[in-house]
Amino acid sequence: MLLAPQAFERPLAVLTKFGQPAIYDRDSLLSLTLAHVGIVAAASLAALVVALSIGIFVTRPAGAQYLPLARAVANLGQTFPPVAMLAVAVPLTGFGARPTLIALFAYGLLPIFENTIAGLKGVSPQVVEAARGMGMTDGRILKEIELPLALPVIIAGLRISIIVSIGTATIGSTVGARGLGEIIIAGLQADNLAYVLQGGVLVAMLAVLADFGLGFIERRARQPRSP
Repeated sequence: MLLAPQAFERPLAVLTKFGQPAIYDRDSLLSLTLAHVGIVAAASLAALVVALSIGIFVTRPAGAQYLPLARAVANLGQTFPPVAMLAVAVPLTGFGARPTLIALFAYGLLPIFENTIAGLKGVSPQVVEAARGMGMTDGRILKEIELPLALPVIIAGLRISIIVSIGTATIGSTVGARGLGEIIIAGLQADNLAYVLQGGVLVAMLAVLADFGLGFIERRARQPRSP
């Protein structure tokens, strides 16, 4: 579809009015798709680093007392609708990709944070004590025992975060961020259902691919390792 959009022009023409073009031609569909993927990837990577770091910290004895505060901060991003988050971010950062990155970052924290805590707390205390009895340090236990065992649950949280971000990123076009939302918004403004359909299908395809890919990684992480 991205390589030969002309092949779809005739079927989509029935969704247009007043001789409007059926294929979005103001920008390359491939370029907008890559921009959409890029902004989601950047926000998700930042959310993963922050949520994973804080999740590890609050599951350690030294950070356990900060769990309620950390959970409240992580929930804050889900409290505000993405549009409200953009409205707050635009005066601080201006128009473009930055306010969208902030909104996606804040929105993507909670699933990763909660799954990091669930995964680490789900590790058997007996396993940890056995490793400690073998002389392993706390840092080594975290790296070699806890994180590998918690990895499938953490990936599940990242999976949810990315899928939500792919859909949420479409509203970034309202503040000047490049992405597939640009096609949908252009279609709504011009009453061109062909544009809306193209943008919606491409976003859905990205979400399905991300779900399939991360689901595969999650299943592989759950498989027992060979000795």
